[in-house]
Amino acid sequence: MDWKLSAEQEAYQEAFRGWLSDVAPAQTVRRWLDEADVSAFESRFAADGWAGVGLPEDLGGQGGGLIELALTAEELARAAAPSAAWLTTVLAVPALREQPELAEAALAGQTAAFLAPAEAVPDQVAPLTPDAAGALTGTVPRVLAGDTAAWFVAAVGEGTAAELRLVDASAPGVTRTRRHLLDRSRSAADVTLDRVPSARLAADAAAVLTQASARAAVLVAADSLGATERMLELAVEYSRQRRQFGVPIGSFQAVKHAAATIEVGIEAARSAVHFAAASVDAADAQSLLHAAAVKAQVTAEGVRAAESALTMHGAIGYTWEYDLQLFFKRARLDRELYGAPAAWNERIADGLALV
Repeated sequence: MDWKLSAEQEAYQEAFRGWLSDVAPAQTVRRWLDEADVSAFESRFAADGWAGVGLPEDLGGQGGGLIELALTAEELARAAAPSAAWLTTVLAVPALREQPELAEAALAGQTAAFLAPAEAVPDQVAPLTPDAAGALTGTVPRVLAGDTAAWFVAAVGEGTAAELRLVDASAPGVTRTRRHLLDRSRSAADVTLDRVPSARLAADAAAVLTQASARAAVLVAADSLGATERMLELAVEYSRQRRQFGVPIGSFQAVKHAAATIEVGIEAARSAVHFAAASVDAADAQSLLHAAAVKAQVTAEGVRAAESALTMHGAIGYTWEYDLQLFFKRARLDRELYGAPAAWNERIADGLALV
């Protein structure tokens, strides 16, 4: 399969890559990560209109669909740019369809985050207990962008009784404890609610959560693809500079084979991710399986590529001085983010009735 982007999609990807090269060069990204403050990037990202690409105009977006969102994820990863707030917001915004002012505010920089563990598939309900008045109590660990979110969207209840509830992150009773991730380009926090008021959202909980899961799978796979592309570029560049026995190590057959294997994986992943994005957007009958396949396969392959790229660099590739470590860590988090490959492979097996 060789999936082709439209001319408009290619133009968007090129324009966004150019913007990132100006706004988020490697040294600037490193400074943000050192300071543990990515607000400057997030503010600029929203102000320049990129946050709305791929989202419906009636929610404050600029139109487009999941392919455009996947291209955004891919380019953010290629730059090792902060993306936690953007990712969790694009997943949560569809739940705010009846609150268009909140959806628009979320795309303007007031992050709306799914209140769920970052390693869980988004369609799982949060471990929260509502009282008769709708106030929520409980602790949700490792919420993506939980440290900076302005609003939380929580799924509570079981089965047909499940519902979505909106929580103001600044309300009394909300406690957030930031987690320190190995991949510092993303952030997470443990969020504790102590009888915090919440408002019921009118959106169909099951439909929103199913869609969020499929979109999360595709977007994390796209992120892994972007990180892998950049790791290959860095490894090839380094193999042309480093010399052994008087010649560049890139001339060694083993190094050539390693690079070629990564490239084959990238080309396969690119077509698969874009096809899965189109499938989810079209509500294809097999779209959830397509999304599960790319999440399981592309993120696992991203980690294997990261290990190969690190081998091509030698141990020096993991040091802070080299950019490779930024993408190595990103790829490893992508494998676990919103469900490890094993969890998605189980869903594929269930969907295909293999067991």
